[in-house]
Amino acid sequence: MAFTSLTFIAFITAVVLLTTAMPSPGGRSSVLLVANLVFIGSYATSIEQVAPLAAFLLLCFLLIEAVRRSRSSAMLGVGLAVAIGTFIVLKKFSFLGDTLTLPFPYLIVGLSYILFRVLHLMVDAQQGELDRPLSPLQFFNYSCNFLAFSAGPIQRYQEHVSNSRQPLLLDEETVYRAFARVIKGFVKVGVVSAVFNYLFDNMSARVLDPASHPALPLLCARAVAAALFYAVYLYANFAGYMDIVIGVGRLIGQELPENFNRPFLARNFLDFWSRWHMTLSDWFKTYLFNPLLKTLAARVTSPKSVPYLAVIAFFVTFLVMGVWHGTTAVFVIYGLLMGAGASVNKLWQVAITQRLGKKRYKAIGDKPLVIGLARGMTLAYFALALSCLWLDMPQLSGLVQRLGVAGLLACYAGLSVTAGVAFVAWDAVVGLYQSMLPNVTSVSNGVIVRNLSLALQILLVLTVASFFHKAPEFVYRAF
Repeated sequence: MAFTSLTFIAFITAVVLLTTAMPSPGGRSSVLLVANLVFIGSYATSIEQVAPLAAFLLLCFLLIEAVRRSRSSAMLGVGLAVAIGTFIVLKKFSFLGDTLTLPFPYLIVGLSYILFRVLHLMVDAQQGELDRPLSPLQFFNYSCNFLAFSAGPIQRYQEHVSNSRQPLLLDEETVYRAFARVIKGFVKVGVVSAVFNYLFDNMSARVLDPASHPALPLLCARAVAAALFYAVYLYANFAGYMDIVIGVGRLIGQELPENFNRPFLARNFLDFWSRWHMTLSDWFKTYLFNPLLKTLAARVTSPKSVPYLAVIAFFVTFLVMGVWHGTTAVFVIYGLLMGAGASVNKLWQVAITQRLGKKRYKAIGDKPLVIGLARGMTLAYFALALSCLWLDMPQLSGLVQRLGVAGLLACYAGLSVTAGVAFVAWDAVVGLYQSMLPNVTSVSNGVIVRNLSLALQILLVLTVASFFHKAPEFVYRAF
């Protein structure tokens, strides 16, 4: 079911109306159950295609209950190994070859996010945070919530259960804000994402054209433009999707966690990942980074080595996070780039703090030009690393060979400086706008003005959609 299609709009409208008609916790759970089944069924053409997903859910449910009953570390280890191993087989990771693949097509959309929820439940069960057996209905609605099925956000089970038990309160302001959030999401997906997807398609075709042999400066410019267009496209597409599901969630009594916090304001790579796909970053921090860092700290007794343990933990965590995005070799490269970016960032922070001290380091880092350049360098690294998501291994290898070391460095330096200058200019514009904010706010909060604004956004979406024929499909579910 395409998130930008009229079918999806009709679907969420029906879900909202039914939820409003059945506002009790039991009624909402029933509506959500049906909605989840319909949503999953929209991806399949036969029962056979959803059978592996159903078997995976049943297996994980039994494993969670076994861990909850025993609360033993050994059972937790078995549960994690079985769940992850089954996931790897079902996702058809390339290193498995054809030895462990099922002989028919089946649904794999949603498996990654189901796995995150399942592992979270297993760990919590072992730690005693699940004081009663899981309800099969609650487990299914949590693990297969149609709003977060394809790409999150990753919500904790306790938050989901708490939301499901709260009364449905929809006053005029809540409905308006939720509806405005949904429209904002459609603008991002249907307008911003569509425009940058169009620019990216045209530029990437020039970069990958085998008959084209441009001079190195032109090739660098095209590669940088394609990488930047894709990064903006991915952000608008993904963040827009989050706006839609968070807005719809509020209309049916679900408070889904935020997943983005203005990531392009980040001044370094680690700060960027605390703002981009935040629920994924938080999940890895809780269930991989912190335990790994604790294990390393228990084995390394030298005080001088302690600051560098985080470097190792960051590298492993971001490597795994990167590899998670796909099943082929090119995603290993992506994982290595993510791990390198995080670990080098941490090494720099440790080294510069030791040399300058925290106070002086912070004073230098707060200068406007330094902030702009730091943001530009962060965006440049992330955008260029994202090339692994739109290039296969032969294409990536060929482009790297054509660019060479000098070309790659030129791409990074050029995009860093250009983006840095753009950020400084943008900050100046924002500062001017904020100086006029009281007057703007007093006008924009008027009922007529804000409703007119929503109407114009809807018209913009329809106009752009008619130009491109349709908005781009949600891209992140492919990962």
